[in-house]
Amino acid sequence: MKFNVSSATLCNRLQTLSRVLASKNSIQILDCILFELQDGKLRLTASDSETTLVSTLDVDEADSNGMFAIKAATIINGLKEISDQPITLDVNPETHEIVIYYQNGRSSFVGQGGEEYPSYPSISDSAQQLTIDANVLLNGISRAIFATAEDEIRPVMNGVFFDITPDSVTFVASDGHKLVRDRSFTTHCEQPASFILPKKPAKTLKDILAKENGDAIVKFDDRNARIELENYTLNCRLIEGRYPNYNSVIPQDNPFRVSVDRVTLIGALRRVLVFASTSTSLVKLRVDQNDLIVSTQDIDFSTSAEEHVLCDYSGTAMSIGFKGPFLVDILNCMSSQEVVLELADPSRAGVIVPAEQEEQEDLLMLLMPMMLNE
Repeated sequence: MKFNVSSATLCNRLQTLSRVLASKNSIQILDCILFELQDGKLRLTASDSETTLVSTLDVDEADSNGMFAIKAATIINGLKEISDQPITLDVNPETHEIVIYYQNGRSSFVGQGGEEYPSYPSISDSAQQLTIDANVLLNGISRAIFATAEDEIRPVMNGVFFDITPDSVTFVASDGHKLVRDRSFTTHCEQPASFILPKKPAKTLKDILAKENGDAIVKFDDRNARIELENYTLNCRLIEGRYPNYNSVIPQDNPFRVSVDRVTLIGALRRVLVFASTSTSLVKLRVDQNDLIVSTQDIDFSTSAEEHVLCDYSGTAMSIGFKGPFLVDILNCMSSQEVVLELADPSRAGVIVPAEQEEQEDLLMLLMPMMLNE
């Protein structure tokens, strides 16, 4: 079995696929990437048994069909050192010896038969389907994924929740300290539905979607999901369970509204955090008549810092404490020039929203406060 393919194209696809592979596998063949050649098309598959990523590309001068597996590290490390050029893969179907011919030389190694490679779960006939713009899907996952939890007791919190209604799709994530609710009104579904996408396939999608165009087709049932993109198809098991009522934890009456430049606030937070307590990373925000004071201190090491940031605020003075790095993460996931901090009192969650929402979107982030020792 012999075929020609671009070294750069093959290497790029293999590198993307390899992100799915686990560092340690109970099944040895899962260290490999499966190659399936059929009628001039090369189908590549990588899996960790829970998440499977598939990509297909055209090849030239394929003389037969066949299937084999190669250790991901072996083929990727070999191709990375070859400049972009047409290469020839010659595979012996009996011994699984693989020879790669390139412009100035050749390399050879032994692969494995592909028959033992596990197949991914099929989607049931009753699966629901959602068509969503790839950029909308990328934005929703990118904004939410940082807020997912690592919770063994409540595994439903360890993924991105897709809440689908006839009017919108909402991406939700929370770890109990911070929450993201990103609602897009550009995508619709006839029947209300929902599912929880685990963190690993969500991260994989985030990496892939940045280079994809067009629409993504999402098919899902009670246990599995399949996301079909222009160059890749991702199959994964879903997190089973009921996601909490996220709307119930969002404070509705927030009389204190502070409008501030997002980038300026991020810079102030980063500078004062250098002097914060390493155990708490507590940052105090005090607002009073167009002045936002960002301060922190570490009593154990006698360090402190304070910055004044110009803001739009005309209410009574108040102070609230937040975990600084969490607030920086939230602000970094927004793109608006100005953000609005909606506050009620030092014991209630702070709501952060863009001063101007993007068209057809409603983005809201929430951060639980920390106790201030005043």
